[in-house]
Amino acid sequence: MRDASRDVVVTGIGAISAFGVGAGALWSALREGRGGIRPLRHPRAAEMRVGIAAQVPADFDPAQHIDERRLAMLDRSSQFALIAAREAVAQSGLDLSRPGLSERAGVVIGTGIGGETTHDEQSQRIYGEGATRVHPLTIVRLMMNAAASQVSIAFGLRGPAFVVATACASSNHAIGQAVQLIRSGVADVVLTGGTEACLSYGALRAWEALRVLADDACRPFSASRRGLVLGEGAAVFVLESQAHATARGAAGLARLAGIGMSSDAGDIVAPDAKGASRAMDLALADAGLAPTDIDYINAHGTGTLVNDGTETQAIHCSFGAHAPRLAVSSTKSMHGHALGAAGALELVAVLGAIRDGVLPPTLNLDRPDPDCDLDYVPNQPREARVRSALSNSFAFGGLNAVLAVTAM
Repeated sequence: MRDASRDVVVTGIGAISAFGVGAGALWSALREGRGGIRPLRHPRAAEMRVGIAAQVPADFDPAQHIDERRLAMLDRSSQFALIAAREAVAQSGLDLSRPGLSERAGVVIGTGIGGETTHDEQSQRIYGEGATRVHPLTIVRLMMNAAASQVSIAFGLRGPAFVVATACASSNHAIGQAVQLIRSGVADVVLTGGTEACLSYGALRAWEALRVLADDACRPFSASRRGLVLGEGAAVFVLESQAHATARGAAGLARLAGIGMSSDAGDIVAPDAKGASRAMDLALADAGLAPTDIDYINAHGTGTLVNDGTETQAIHCSFGAHAPRLAVSSTKSMHGHALGAAGALELVAVLGAIRDGVLPPTLNLDRPDPDCDLDYVPNQPREARVRSALSNSFAFGGLNAVLAVTAM
């Protein structure tokens, strides 16, 4: 029997996204059904076939949030993570300097490609401009663990600190690992989530070559869908054991009740409905929930032909007769697909839905697809009571991670 004192609650949320700095800005846009996908801002945008993305606004100035000495060591992805973490900690009201807490507090951050902007810029210097030297802080900017390390340093956290990199499932895997650290008694507090700054020239060209990018809009579950739209940003959460939160008088925002993880062990890019279904089943079992307990699913919902049909099959498999009664939406239609940060941005949506009783919509669902026959909350937000929800992340490589979240 699980020790209820080790149940995991969310006490703080922070984010940066296509809607600006702040979890509030992200959730306000999602609950109103406002899209953040815009024409791509990039010096070489004219060279690319795909010209849209969900980018952090052009007026974002990291120097307004991070001091100059620290900023010199941070890739854009680490900037995002640190800004989101500071907001989350401030909301939680935690005093991380309290004696003894730092050794019981950790950091787990998900990212798909780490310091990609630094890697791209310095590669351009060497291979494009013929430079013989790169920036002296290149390694500490681009190393995969940079975001987790920078957050742990900023808050003086001496517990476990690491990065999880599982492509588009990175955030959910990271959050799942954070839950396990708290349940097991290794930590009382963990800062966790995901960050990604993937809109470099090299990464954009690589995604173009894969031929999965839409060139007009992100239309998850629609018959007219043409692919995914890349995004960037970060979301970080303060997780605490129920006992720790109660002892300091903190009110949890929601409970991370279950995690489910599976691997398709099949195709490197094509998803498998059985693998996705298994991850949902495991999350439900871990949370002690029946399929009929779930009111809402924040879908992986990339907008690609294969993903959306496969995810629909998986939901039918896991939920049976309850599947048609579920509300399912893809917020990637608004904040884009932020790869390793996607699940973290989507958890902001799930927490908002539970707190405010509003389902964020799936934008641009203009034509029904017979293979996608669920209630996808098309185009307009909807008021609804959400007691329990799932958040799905399914990655290239056949890696699946699902979170079950319940109201307090």
